Amino acid sequence: MKITIVGTGYVGMSLAVLLSRKYEITAFDISEDKVKKINQKQPFLEDEEIIYYMNHKELNLKATLCEKEAYKDADIIIVATPTNYDSQKNYFDTSAVNSVIKKIISYNSKALIVIKSTIPVGYTAEISREYHTENIVFSPEFLRETKALYDNLHPSRIIVGCTGDKIKEKAEIFAHIMKECSEEDEVPVLIIGSQEAEAIKLFSNTYLALRISFFNELDTYAEVKSLNSEEIIKGVCLDARIGDFYNNPSFGYGGYCLPKDTKQLLANYKDVPENLIHAIVESNRTRKDFIAEQILKKIGIFGEEDKNAYDCDTKKEITVGIFRLTMKSKSDNFRQSSVQGIMKRLKAKGIHIVIYEPMLKAGSAFWGSRIIGDIEEFKAISDYIIANRNAPCLEDVRNKLYTRDLYCRD
Repeated sequence: MKITIVGTGYVGMSLAVLLSRKYEITAFDISEDKVKKINQKQPFLEDEEIIYYMNHKELNLKATLCEKEAYKDADIIIVATPTNYDSQKNYFDTSAVNSVIKKIISYNSKALIVIKSTIPVGYTAEISREYHTENIVFSPEFLRETKALYDNLHPSRIIVGCTGDKIKEKAEIFAHIMKECSEEDEVPVLIIGSQEAEAIKLFSNTYLALRISFFNELDTYAEVKSLNSEEIIKGVCLDARIGDFYNNPSFGYGGYCLPKDTKQLLANYKDVPENLIHAIVESNRTRKDFIAEQILKKIGIFGEEDKNAYDCDTKKEITVGIFRLTMKSKSDNFRQSSVQGIMKRLKAKGIHIVIYEPMLKAGSAFWGSRIIGDIEEFKAISDYIIANRNAPCLEDVRNKLYTRDLYCRD
């Protein structure tokens, strides 16, 4: 069986490596650099398992820039291209997925198309009607950034959503392939309607955003009331019904999925009564506003719109250092990271900002702020440092560090 994977981000590459241990896999991407690295077995994502497998395992994996080569003879084509939330349309921008599906059908109308990209509820049925095909299914992914291959090797569940009985057998074949390539003996498998599968993805991520927001609001309360946030969280989480996980305060949820998926789910509630989903989206904005306010209070300029960010005694311009733009300590993803939201709010107040981000070139700029390549130089020139996620290298500057990270973990 020949399988093609479209897109080489975390989802696409984790699937490519996972399935290429047992099947012939072709990865298609428009990036010449990524295609070259895949063919030379050079990992380019921050994922320990992907790096290990590409360096040490025999994989039946090749990459190509040619659509015809990728699609023509494939039995299954997995679409793992990104979908972004369009704030103007108040909906996901699925144009990339649309374009890929159109091209696939033009080359190979018989292949099973498996959508892994996150999509609105109803999209699979809609696109199937548009192209008059029953060969499209949706299979949501539940992967953590930097742990994508591990999560595919040890899946919590395998879900395939289909639009009718005729394609159910093909959906079951794909589910079997995913289960066969995992390292788990027992994996729950659901073959359900496509709209239910689409809803599962959005509700799952929104629940995670809810949990993050809950503990962030707990932390906000503790900080305002001068209480020990860590002790409160520990006491709350000793309840087995709540559990000691996903409870480390942050500047807000961010990354590839949660911001866009919560907004998309809210958009799907257009004609449905709700209070909670809207609150989850708003809570993230409120948290960022609060964190920015706390930092400005520490600097001593919050609420004074016309006051420049200068030290009152020395008249020296205050410099705030941003430690990492990424969401997680081992990540290479800047997308919708919460610290960027804080950075925007500080820059709007005229704060001079420098950034330590090893993923970016020293001396370059990000949103007009200089990238410092040396951590010691960064610490020396920063009057205050803010970090969404703490790190041991900041231990010696705790007196000027602002973070809400209690556990130094992602």
